[in-house]
Amino acid sequence: MKYTTLRAISVSVLLVAGLGCTDVTTAPKSTVTGANVFNDPSSYRAFLARIYAGLAVTGQQGPAGKADIQGIDEGFSHYVRLLWQMQELPTDEAVIAWNDQGVQELNTQIWGTSNQFLGSMYYRIFFQVSMVNEFLRETTDEKLAARGATDALKAQVATYRAEARFLRALSYWHGIDLFGSIPLVVETDPIGSTPPKQATRTELFNYVESELKAIQSQLPSRTAVEYGRVSSAAASMLLAKLYMNSQVYTGTARYADARAAVEQVIGAGYTLDPSYKHLFLADNNTSPELIFVVPQDGLRTQSYGGTTFLVHASVGGNMNSTAFGIDGGWWGLRVKPEVPAYFVAADKRGVFFTDGQTLAINNLTNFQEGYAVPKYSNVTSTGAPGSNPAFMDVDYPMFRLGDAYLMYAEAVLRNGGGTRAQALTYVNALRQRAWGNTNGNITDAQLTLGFLKDELSRELFWEGHRRTDLVRFGAFTDQGIWAWKGGLKAGKLTETFRNLYPLPASELLANPNLTQNPGY
Repeated sequence: MKYTTLRAISVSVLLVAGLGCTDVTTAPKSTVTGANVFNDPSSYRAFLARIYAGLAVTGQQGPAGKADIQGIDEGFSHYVRLLWQMQELPTDEAVIAWNDQGVQELNTQIWGTSNQFLGSMYYRIFFQVSMVNEFLRETTDEKLAARGATDALKAQVATYRAEARFLRALSYWHGIDLFGSIPLVVETDPIGSTPPKQATRTELFNYVESELKAIQSQLPSRTAVEYGRVSSAAASMLLAKLYMNSQVYTGTARYADARAAVEQVIGAGYTLDPSYKHLFLADNNTSPELIFVVPQDGLRTQSYGGTTFLVHASVGGNMNSTAFGIDGGWWGLRVKPEVPAYFVAADKRGVFFTDGQTLAINNLTNFQEGYAVPKYSNVTSTGAPGSNPAFMDVDYPMFRLGDAYLMYAEAVLRNGGGTRAQALTYVNALRQRAWGNTNGNITDAQLTLGFLKDELSRELFWEGHRRTDLVRFGAFTDQGIWAWKGGLKAGKLTETFRNLYPLPASELLANPNLTQNPGY
């Protein structure tokens, strides 16, 4: 069974409480106590599985019920779904038809401090942090010794701790990227203390960097890691992401460090999937390209987020839902009208459903205005449907080799070392896959930062990276105009303060140590 990491998510050891940032110095509530739960050595693995599952499910029972995050529809509270919406909807790449409170604010870059999706992402980040902190408190050398843990178990737990620290670093990276300066709370902070203080973006950056460097040697290699779990290459990839955006986060460029980290990823032995389409199908767990995924299983990890959201919400109108392995579309996601022009006909990455759909979007809430995008599909590479038409088997590809190739190329062009020849080779390898031949190859003269900004959109289209990339290129707010940006059909430039999302209004009321991001 490919999802062994998440198999234990129903074990009673798992945590049960929706935690906000003001709660992160309080131990998460549990159905059992630390005094008895770890009598069973498998409990350590189960606890770790629950931390992983925080990226894949929304509560204690699937698909809904006993939610982790309170105050929002449980399906809306999914980690990947929230992250994807914040990274895609405000950009030139995506639009959604629904009228739920706060949705259209994301479509148009006019959100406020009470937007329920922004607040829920903030709390989801700190829910993950809280679980990791509690796991680390319960797995110290002293506690393991007191429980009579064997040497073999201690060795296993050491790896588990490294994995947990990666997952915490991942969430803190999302926090740095989306919200900027947020509280930094770790396992050594006292339980039940006063509300946490706000760390600067640079302090958070330095912490995540130090954590990832500390755990790299403790994580298994690509060939030794269990599918769905963290490898040392995944840590290098996250480091590369951190360094690539260092100038945005700290004011200091670290492109040479980004290039060095991404070279470690590329050198780990991943290869491009011969089929671009396969990366987003129900059997993508067999792809040689995926570095870190959020596993989804139609029978075992049921929720209304993740790729269940991405597949269902992309289908509607004249689309035949059974062709995508689902039991009906949700009539939601389409592309903004600028996107199809990014692709030429021979580029197989640009797949749009146009029957009954208009290119122009006059009404944001009309699914049939804007081309549909069946990028994610709950069928296998042989055409067989997934295990469940209601919930997807498509694993969410958070990090993959194609992204690493483009990061290398960008780092080279930003004076981060490496060679232009190698950068060109990597870019053309992606384009050869997309074309099926060498007709899409570019020349060295065509390899520019402007080209890469557009190529990032083509290669990583709808994979949850676009906002971060546009901010890095200075094109998210006061440069670049696309349909409905700023609330106007023709689009307009927006205020630079929107390069960061606001801290939730409720959190500022609860924690007097926080200062709101400028402009809000």
